[in-house]
Amino acid sequence: MEKKRILVNSSAGSYVIVCGAGVLENAASEIRKLGSFSGVHLVSSPKVWRVAGKKVLKHLSTKAKAPVKMHLMNDAESAKNLNTAEKLCRSLVRSGIDRHSLIIAVGGGVVGDVAGFVASACLRGVALVQIPTTLIAQVDSAVGGKTGVNLPEGKNLVGTFYPARLVLVDSTVLRTLPDRQYRGGLAEVIKYGVIADTELFAWLEKNFDAVLRRDPAMLSRIIARSLEIKARVVSRDERESGLREILNFGHTFGHALETITNYRVYQHGEAVAWGMMTAALLGHELRLTPADEVSRIVSLVRRLSPLPPWPKVPPKKLIALMHSDKKARAGKLRFVLAPRIGKAHSHDDVPADILERVLHFAPHFINPETPQPKGNRHV
Repeated sequence: MEKKRILVNSSAGSYVIVCGAGVLENAASEIRKLGSFSGVHLVSSPKVWRVAGKKVLKHLSTKAKAPVKMHLMNDAESAKNLNTAEKLCRSLVRSGIDRHSLIIAVGGGVVGDVAGFVASACLRGVALVQIPTTLIAQVDSAVGGKTGVNLPEGKNLVGTFYPARLVLVDSTVLRTLPDRQYRGGLAEVIKYGVIADTELFAWLEKNFDAVLRRDPAMLSRIIARSLEIKARVVSRDERESGLREILNFGHTFGHALETITNYRVYQHGEAVAWGMMTAALLGHELRLTPADEVSRIVSLVRRLSPLPPWPKVPPKKLIALMHSDKKARAGKLRFVLAPRIGKAHSHDDVPADILERVLHFAPHFINPETPQPKGNRHV
């Protein structure tokens, strides 16, 4: 299958996303284009490495001129914190990392975010390559340079902008991805349609069953298109000073859901799915998003079911958590809303009573008694 090269511009210099089936077969040659390194440090999780490790090493270690060393970390969202970052830093230092070394992150969003944060901070910055192994990481978190860890007060509140030198996206590694993680990743794909591409959204409505079956051609299409959209947005606004905020559609609500449940209930994509439906309802309540557009957004997102149920917490508690969101300015909450599918903007003039009313009714988008999805293992 054809491989695609997508250029991303950043203040640290342009970098390339290489995506397509079988991309990892050329991993060594792609990495050699970056230059020579004194050592290669692979960062992954035990469960990812059990499934993907041999495949990655096969295409790296036999051709690598520099020694390859392994570092494993807990990739649970609840472990995405400063303690895990410190443990990884110490492991890297003990193994002899220097400023001419290369860190390669192999895993989902947690591995990529923590390894990226550590790469930006350890020795004041070492080179980074991302090899994402979950759908959500392939279409979203591995691209754009955002790194970070969570605090008890909120998600991703400690982090940096530190783009990888190269991102290798191989769709074949998704064959072993459990269904729950795959469906969660599709939430981010739906998001790209809502915020930037009416044709992608309509295509998803028509072909969603085939996408859920992981049809290879369909999978390659949605990954490439999602990456093209993200590359375009982050190239124009690397530091989230304006346009890039649209990538957070659904995330203000989603992050609050993850935080209030101590990062132990929702996969990130599941929280975003709830957040997108809630944002659609908020847009309607503000007389911004027409009812038929809300219906289309909610209907498509609901096809990701089952989702973990909405937590039984008062709306005011969720609102309090939202005030710790990175996008809040001068005490005002900011929400990304869609006046129509394919277009999104940030808004900071949302009346408190409307927000509270929306949070009260949001759980009824989906039957709250829907069984919680099983299976947290992912690649």
